[in-house]
Amino acid sequence: MTVAPVSPGFSTTVQALRLRDWQLCPGQPTLVIDQFSADDFHMVVDDRADVHINSRDGRFYLGWFPHGRPGTDGEGWKIAVTGTARVPGYHVSFDTETPADIVAAAVARVLETSRPL
Repeated sequence: MTVAPVSPGFSTTVQALRLRDWQLCPGQPTLVIDQFSADDFHMVVDDRADVHINSRDGRFYLGWFPHGRPGTDGEGWKIAVTGTARVPGYHVSFDTETPADIVAAAVARVLETSRPL
């Protein structure tokens, strides 16, 4: 095993621990919300400024709760897909501090898996 030489300005501790700079803070929710078209989805902003988006068939739901979803401990995003009589659905939650582009990637993947009947 060989060890790369230490670059000037970096301590061996930083290299040994492989420290990283991780993306933090919620960022821009428009990264998530802009993925939805009015042709295929309904959007409602309620009196708390929470955003609710659902598919026209009602099987997909996305909720954004900037101040936390009522009755939860800091849930900021909720994605839910309703199942069928034979196959169960699923749901995913992210807290209020999850970066929006991480939520956007999850939403994009869910939308990619859908197909018209």
